[in-house]
Amino acid sequence: MALTLSRPDMISLAAGFTDNESLPVRETREIVRELLSNPAKGRPTLQYGVTPGDETLRLLTAERLQRLDGVRKRSAAHDPRRVMISGGSQQILYMVTEALCDEGDIVLVEDPTYFVYLGILQSHGLQARGIQVDRDGLNLAHLERTLEHMKRSGAIRRLKMLYLVSYFHNPTGLTMSLEKKARALALLRRYERAAGHPIYLLEDAAYRELRFRGEEVPSALVVRGAGSRVIYAGTYSKPFATGVRVGFGVMPEPLFSTVIRIKGNHDFGTANLTQQILVKALGLGIYDAHLDRLRKRYARKSAVMLRAFQQHMPPEVEWWTPDGGLYFWVRLPSGIPVGQPSRVFKDAVRANVLYVPGELCYASQSSRRIPANEMRVSFGGARLADIPEGVARLGKVLRTAVRRAR
Repeated sequence: MALTLSRPDMISLAAGFTDNESLPVRETREIVRELLSNPAKGRPTLQYGVTPGDETLRLLTAERLQRLDGVRKRSAAHDPRRVMISGGSQQILYMVTEALCDEGDIVLVEDPTYFVYLGILQSHGLQARGIQVDRDGLNLAHLERTLEHMKRSGAIRRLKMLYLVSYFHNPTGLTMSLEKKARALALLRRYERAAGHPIYLLEDAAYRELRFRGEEVPSALVVRGAGSRVIYAGTYSKPFATGVRVGFGVMPEPLFSTVIRIKGNHDFGTANLTQQILVKALGLGIYDAHLDRLRKRYARKSAVMLRAFQQHMPPEVEWWTPDGGLYFWVRLPSGIPVGQPSRVFKDAVRANVLYVPGELCYASQSSRRIPANEMRVSFGGARLADIPEGVARLGKVLRTAVRRAR
């Protein structure tokens, strides 16, 4: 971010920012004008709210999740009383981890995973253990082997949850099927007796609504037994406007009550003004209209990046093409490192193009070597006109690296 600001010619394909040009400025201005149109409306909007979040927004959120999941009859997992409004989904991840885990505990994560969550685990003194991923999500055989090994070693007693970025995964762009979510939850339940306590599945669905191809995949909230073991973290920031910083979590008791106490210690409740903006945007159809435009925008940016990859990347480079979200996952031959200390990364900076080294997205553990030949490339925050040029610069750097490696 600092490099991008200090060097005007820099094209960042690194930051996971949303598209700047499509932010709903006019719509938000009209909502705020209506909210503050007179003192009777404006004063409650500018006053403190309640810690769990605005009641109407919690209800709208539960109903929205129910529609996305294709559930006609509301289940316990979609109960608005289980919905908590937060300052972005990141706050849910932090508070849930704080509530469930003690120093030295273990959280299973995808290998690779969202590197900011790895930072949360590290800040709490927790161990992250990676589970391999396939093109359709978590490798269930590796999950089962890991759980069995932890049972035999006794480490299962320190396992508290499995963390999944299940939609248009950050960093790889993949989406996990409902069948895999159900089987993963069943595996966790099978090992709870050995653990001596519940093992939760934390589903991070921050990118769920940014789908621009394919069919909707239901969340783990619809899986049998989800009402007592699934924690769902979502957001309104990425689909509407990142500046509003409103997310939400769905969680069972007694976890909900514990996290509410933590939330009160954090901030007494999410900013009421931004919550009321979302209530209006959802209730008036403004949110869905914007989301439809945003999906088309990301579909176009993704297609432009794909064409640029096809034109400029050397044949030795492979990538995973997403159906939503913001990211392509790029892999070079194994002998070509692309991490921050590497020649490739330094050459890319000199060429005024940035990417995220994939090695940042792996949990640190001695049982396997972290791949050094992968990168995350984002089309989200880059200007549409800059994407072809940014990929061309990166492709030139990678072609040079491949020639050097021969």
